Amino acid sequence: MITELGHFALILALCVSLTQSLVPLIGAARGNLAWMAVGRNAALVQFALVALAMAALMHAYVTSDFSVVNVVENSHTDKPLLYRITGVWGNHEGSMVLWVFMLGVCSAALALFSGNLPPDLRARVLAVQGMIATGFLLFILLTSNPFLRTWPPAANGHGLNPVLQDPGLAFHPPFLYLGYVGFSVGFAFAVAALIEGRVDAAWARWVRPWTLASWCALTIGIAMGSWWAYYTLGWGGWWFWDPVENASFMPWLVGTALIHSSIVVEKRDTMKSWTILLAIITFSLSLVGTFLVRSGVLTSVHSFATDPARGTFILLLLVVAIGGSLTLYAVRAPSLKGGGLFAPVSREGALVLNNLLLSCGCATVLLGTLYPLFLDVVGGPKLSVGFPFFNRTFVPLMVPIILAVGIGPMLSWKRGDLLGALQRLGAAYVAAAVAVMVAFYVTHGGPILAVLGFGLAAWTGAAVVVEWAERVRLFRAPAADSLRRAIHLPRAAYGMSFAHFGLAVSIAGFSASAFDVEAIETVRIGSDLKVAGYVLRLADVQRLPGPNYIADDATVEISRDGGLVAVVHPERRFFPLQQQTTSETAIRTNLLSDLYVALGESDDAGNWTLRAYWKPLVPWIWMGAVIMAFGGMVSLSDRRWRIGAAARARRSGPLLQPAAGE
Repeated sequence: MITELGHFALILALCVSLTQSLVPLIGAARGNLAWMAVGRNAALVQFALVALAMAALMHAYVTSDFSVVNVVENSHTDKPLLYRITGVWGNHEGSMVLWVFMLGVCSAALALFSGNLPPDLRARVLAVQGMIATGFLLFILLTSNPFLRTWPPAANGHGLNPVLQDPGLAFHPPFLYLGYVGFSVGFAFAVAALIEGRVDAAWARWVRPWTLASWCALTIGIAMGSWWAYYTLGWGGWWFWDPVENASFMPWLVGTALIHSSIVVEKRDTMKSWTILLAIITFSLSLVGTFLVRSGVLTSVHSFATDPARGTFILLLLVVAIGGSLTLYAVRAPSLKGGGLFAPVSREGALVLNNLLLSCGCATVLLGTLYPLFLDVVGGPKLSVGFPFFNRTFVPLMVPIILAVGIGPMLSWKRGDLLGALQRLGAAYVAAAVAVMVAFYVTHGGPILAVLGFGLAAWTGAAVVVEWAERVRLFRAPAADSLRRAIHLPRAAYGMSFAHFGLAVSIAGFSASAFDVEAIETVRIGSDLKVAGYVLRLADVQRLPGPNYIADDATVEISRDGGLVAVVHPERRFFPLQQQTTSETAIRTNLLSDLYVALGESDDAGNWTLRAYWKPLVPWIWMGAVIMAFGGMVSLSDRRWRIGAAARARRSGPLLQPAAGE
């Protein structure tokens, strides 16, 4: 009964989303306040219905209802409760329910916290949100129904892919989807602005916090996925330029450009058309990622579906959403005239450079991801694009951005003094030079590009500190005055500083990966493996039962200079139901480096393959991502987003009041 209730809730949600798509849009065109108000109520009702469907599907998993096909294919009674819950979105159908649930969260939040929006703009934005929901609800109900029954009920389920049975997967997809779907709000604002034919500073002020919140969620989601791949797959890598990884990275890049571009619209009333285009492209790339994961056009550990019918439906959805919005942009964008002028050397100019290079970087990733697929479609040769292409094309594009991160905030709006800004960054030069010399000495001369990477990280971090010191006039004014300035500095300014400093931390982690030390040997119990000055002794291997697996649990004693440092337990887990083996790595970290140990296969003589890596500064990669997301959240807490929103000049011709009886 609960399963049918969830299915019926999805059908009702589709009806409500159709109403949300049409009625407020017509009301905004006619100036009818009553019709416009329907959008807010419909968004809240749609969220409640989709939440009910999500709860019904989760109930089926938790109670192991094997009369539901989706539960049979992705769950098992022996699975721990956590993985029964995460199994809800560990498959195609359930992940699409999570998608529309997140979309409902965004629409409901927009309905509740948009009281300062003009009624017509809010109505149009919610209508576009309703259109997106309609498309995905149709997709679920027509091609990916998670509530299909089977009779008689199965005795047990097939279980979840063992690779996905990990605590990280409990949080990685929700954050990732919140980021993906959250960009739909910026997209809806862009389409609504094109319909209305108006973009101004107030519009930029309204759209920026939604974009920033989505960017924070996507940053955390990508970082979680990278961390999961690092400690779960047993390869010691944290980024593989996998097509599905790229699918999440591309909207992050363009979303970063969108955040910076919206600042220019708000401050200088220019770059309007470009900002609208970025908002459209950001969400469009999220949709492209959905197509790649669920169409079956690529094979990846991350991909879900291989049904061509689903791919065709999503492709049609892409054509309607992306093609329709870009057509509207082509028709209406020429009327969006920018008002502010600025010199090339200015803060606006630095943000334009930021946008240009981020967009080029995204285009490079998009080309490397889709070109092999395009060749395959036209019957060309099989081509694999991996590390060499991306590292040699994408990374050089990012170097000027990193340099601009330090210089841009030091420039004035409208017209800046580049020489003066460079002079004030003297401490950053010193920090970069010292970092390069120390890295060159410690690493005995290279690789030189990695050494220069440390210099870029030091430059960025020191530039952040210098910019903050300039704002509070540190050492240039009495200490009490500097403290007062620091206290009253806007949170958005602190958010920018944290985000840029987090980037510096991550860059240091990226650069240090060139100095990883690896050791792989086949060892007997009691034998040693040496790596980076550490001695790893395989003390014992025991076979232990798990909830739904059998584990070979190794005891590895780590010593250095004759003293015991730690004892770790890497495992090799065999899942009888799926006849699949996974690696459970053991990682000892001191936040400056990781000692990474993975247990491999054994031979008939009782020898075990032991893989060990010493990875300097690798924790900084994820620490930097967390600091970046924290900076975004600090910026979101700025009181400007809660009160005192930019006023919007009233246009001539007031809204029509509802007629009697409406």
